[in-house]
Amino acid sequence: MNPRTGTEPTRRQLLMRIGVAAGSAAMYQAMTRLGHAAGTDFAGSPSLSGARPGTTVLVLGAGLAGMLAAYELRRAGYGVRVLEYQSRSGGRNFSLRGGDTLTELGGATQHVKFAAGNYINPGPWRIPYHHQGLLHYCKLFGVQLEPFIEVNHNALLHSSVAFGGQPQRYREVQADFTGYTAELLAKAINQNKLDQPIGDDEKHDLLAAMRGWGLLGRDYGYRSGNLASLHRGFARDQGGGPDGAPVPAALFGRAELMKSGLWEWLSFNMSYDFQTTMFQPVGGMDMIGKGFAKQVNDLVTHNVKVTRIAQDGNGVTVTYEDNSHGGAVTEAKADWCVCTIPLSVLSQIDVQAGGPMKAAIQAVPYASSVKIGLEFKRRFWEQDEQIYGGISFTDQPISQISYPSTSYFADTPAVLLGGYMFGAAAYAFAGMTPEQRVEEALRQGSVLHRQYRQEFSNGVGVAWSRMPWTLGCCATWSEETRKAHYAALTAIDGRLVLAGEHASYVGCWQEGAILSSVSAITRLHQRAVGAA
Repeated sequence: MNPRTGTEPTRRQLLMRIGVAAGSAAMYQAMTRLGHAAGTDFAGSPSLSGARPGTTVLVLGAGLAGMLAAYELRRAGYGVRVLEYQSRSGGRNFSLRGGDTLTELGGATQHVKFAAGNYINPGPWRIPYHHQGLLHYCKLFGVQLEPFIEVNHNALLHSSVAFGGQPQRYREVQADFTGYTAELLAKAINQNKLDQPIGDDEKHDLLAAMRGWGLLGRDYGYRSGNLASLHRGFARDQGGGPDGAPVPAALFGRAELMKSGLWEWLSFNMSYDFQTTMFQPVGGMDMIGKGFAKQVNDLVTHNVKVTRIAQDGNGVTVTYEDNSHGGAVTEAKADWCVCTIPLSVLSQIDVQAGGPMKAAIQAVPYASSVKIGLEFKRRFWEQDEQIYGGISFTDQPISQISYPSTSYFADTPAVLLGGYMFGAAAYAFAGMTPEQRVEEALRQGSVLHRQYRQEFSNGVGVAWSRMPWTLGCCATWSEETRKAHYAALTAIDGRLVLAGEHASYVGCWQEGAILSSVSAITRLHQRAVGAA
């Protein structure tokens, strides 16, 4: 049974899924050689020489894209000013800590009660190793990073319709799925039932590979014993003294395992975006936003709401409401404008631009996403279950539980990510009150961890579609909309250029904001000095 759709897979679908889970690494290696999978195209800080003295640029939005644009443009000699809607810089890069408040559309306000030092990252929470643009600026701005544990073989995989609804260890599912798949392939090789004939040498090599990969016996069977338990774990672990002999664990039944669909999660961490090594800032994701803000804080005017962007052949005029001064309507003028306002908000602003750019701004919807942060009195996942970091997956709407990758073994309260939802589940949770979101995450999480209720302290539930300054998590391009509108969205329109994750092919990641900003300011600079 597919845990996500509730349908029985056909034989063809089953084989395709097995291929994804078992062969993604080899597929990636082949794609890399063919040039189809590679890191982002960051090549270093932009070279913006020759700026004309006195040229000014207005940057709209103090997220990472906006702050990076302001930093590099000022370094190049431009006069820069940044307008930001919120009372802080960082945009979707922020962390919630004890004492913080969060008010969403509709007026619901959450008062975060986490213990000192604890936090949840409602937006970005991990950084792939190949996001070299973001990593470059973290190093440049002194943002300390540490490993983020993506894969934990002792974490849990859960299907409501398999194994009596009981969660199973990642290592157990992986070991048995690998073993049974290797056994199936070995039998096919021995019976000459592969699609094409193979020579004796090839047959010998393939069978040897299957034995090693799947921990098969001499007869190429996969069965319970010390060999299999070296991967999946023992029923009683190895010990010392006269009674130290381990007891091998029983295997899952092959039929139930294959029908469970749990093995589909094994391919998740083979995806290029989630391969090790991944990183996180020490102390919370907002350390990145704060690191950027230190470079440009003197350029930023906070608490302003942009209502109109006008331009002519001589420059740009931005009308805004100054909420620090009673909503007074004010104008800011500059020679050029870099706009990083999310399209979900920009589409509601009067923007003087050509038809193609205006159509592009209106064409791209934003994903709904919800994250739940739950604080517990103790780190029971470590103390009771030996889960140190990593992610457990479930077919319930909460989708996953991520354990903190820091402060291991501490005898203090700790926060885990108690749910991370996209799509229909996110819309359903966004329709709840914040208290209902936390309660539902507790109910579903209790299926994986019986300690939830007893150890729970407090929590928050952040629905991105209800954040007034972004109205969604990130832009969701389709192939059709990208083909029709991406070029117009990223082009310079008169004296206006857009930047942000929505103006990149690395959408929903901070790296997209970095790359789009570098591209935008490089092209704007070339236009400003008359090179393009």
